[in-house]
Amino acid sequence: MTQTSADSARNTFRGGATAPYEDPSLPVAERVEDLLGRMTLEEKAGLLFQTIAVMGEDGKLIEDAAKSPMGTPTVRDMVEARRMNHFNLMGGADPTQIAAWHNKVQEIALGTRLGIPVTISTDPRHHFTDNPGTAMLAGGFSQFPETCGLAAIGDEKLVRDFADIMRREYLAVGIRVALHPQIDLATEPRWARINATFGENAELTGRMVAAYIEGAQGGKLGPDSVATMTKHFPGGGPQKDGTDPHFADGREQVYPGDNFAYHLEPFKKALAAGTSQMMPYYGMPVGTDLEEVAFGFNKGVITGLLREELGFDGIVCTDWGLISDAEIFGTAYPARAWGVEHLTEPERVQKVIEAGCDQFGGEACPDLVIALVRDGKVSEERIDVSVRRLLREKFVLGLFENPFVDVEAADAIVGTPESLELGLAAQARSVTLLKNGTDAPVLPLAQGTKVYVEGVDAELAVAYGTVVAAPEDADVAILRTRTPWDPANGPFEAFFHSGSLAFGEAELARILELCGKVPTVVDIYLERPAVIPEIAEASAALVANYGAADGPLLDVLFGRRTPEGRLPFQLPRSMADVEAQRSDVPSDGTDAVYEFGHGLSY
Repeated sequence: MTQTSADSARNTFRGGATAPYEDPSLPVAERVEDLLGRMTLEEKAGLLFQTIAVMGEDGKLIEDAAKSPMGTPTVRDMVEARRMNHFNLMGGADPTQIAAWHNKVQEIALGTRLGIPVTISTDPRHHFTDNPGTAMLAGGFSQFPETCGLAAIGDEKLVRDFADIMRREYLAVGIRVALHPQIDLATEPRWARINATFGENAELTGRMVAAYIEGAQGGKLGPDSVATMTKHFPGGGPQKDGTDPHFADGREQVYPGDNFAYHLEPFKKALAAGTSQMMPYYGMPVGTDLEEVAFGFNKGVITGLLREELGFDGIVCTDWGLISDAEIFGTAYPARAWGVEHLTEPERVQKVIEAGCDQFGGEACPDLVIALVRDGKVSEERIDVSVRRLLREKFVLGLFENPFVDVEAADAIVGTPESLELGLAAQARSVTLLKNGTDAPVLPLAQGTKVYVEGVDAELAVAYGTVVAAPEDADVAILRTRTPWDPANGPFEAFFHSGSLAFGEAELARILELCGKVPTVVDIYLERPAVIPEIAEASAALVANYGAADGPLLDVLFGRRTPEGRLPFQLPRSMADVEAQRSDVPSDGTDAVYEFGHGLSY
């Protein structure tokens, strides 16, 4: 749809009149106040909610809620009946299909009384992870290593370039808010979400996040920016026993090293870089001076620390699903109302608002806010404070002037040869060489070396070496594996790899048997720190990756590219050592196999 037809859509519903808030020549503050003064309580309440929107097949709108795979209301219902206009796009598709879907959603929004354009957000889409609760497969977007891999490289320019590519590709399909970066510190080795962090070190993470925000937002938030929702304030890493607060048994965050302040350091760098939004985590602090309620309900954290002490006046959006119970993949899950489970849904909403948050993630119940205001429990003036912040960002991003994207241009912008190549090069650069022979280097391998491969595409490997069918016939074996995890109890939990970091007896014996038959290069995908003392000893060479396809890895093993990675976290020697570590302290192991920052090269 063109801008002319966008104006026409507005005018159709308002008799051709142009309101001051639509005048781009006016200061943003004036436009915000003009639009705010025209809004009903129902329209204000709708603005405070952002939940999942699912795209139909081939970019179509889903018009029947019964056909939504996530069980959410239709976008039309949320926009027209609930007055909502912020949505987190779930799932992937061809870029042109996402762009076309986005424009259809904007058409619905422009047909409402005030024509407030929709803001689309997304979890990360430019990596390898496919956890529908935290990230999406790259699909047609450029694919880089996980953020741990960017930290392993440690190159701020690369991170800035990565975020700039992400920005351009998001803009092409209509995504204006990144529900990332995730800058929790990976001080608890067992935590399931380490792969999406920049590792355990606050100084490194701070440098990375500043570059990330600059690449996504530019020097100043504007029409060419993607707003960053930095998470999870005030740091979600120190989870008790490494469990995750998506689930009730992981609700507690603990600070046995009295190291709460260390986890704040990256967020200070994000604030200095101008992040537009913040997301508090589900966890509830235990054993501190703070109220023992989840951070999204925690006034001492949101208002006291973030707003007043650190001076943040941007948007604070809760993590998803704090208010209402939900069904995920056919299983019932309680609201993540940790510490306030006894409160009713309206009472939870009131506590979030009083804490200082502006928006409810993963919820579609504006009626609860409306009732609280009409019952005198929350003032409309307090609602206006949050509405101003949300409207201000829509104006600054230029959504009122340019609500639509060019569908035909999306394919040419998303996944260009240059950006795809940069992603592949970053995957290779992030590979971390932990060990390279005992007496003499094993790597790089010579072209044509006879290799036996496991976990590697043999058809791809023939372009590098002579692939043989049995270890006994090989000069070298190449084995790809990954950090172990314990089986999960439910379908959603299965996406969160947690539990033991040590290989089971049978799998460890199998790996060591191969190492005993032939010199073996072992590659481990470190989505969490793995316990690998025996593998480190028995392997001929040992490398780690943080999301790398076979091609970039083989490029490194055969010397076509150089490994540059350095460990973004310590690799512990035993699970006993892991269990003895303080969850909030980095590099707290007493006898690590490899320390933070370790990495060899050619």
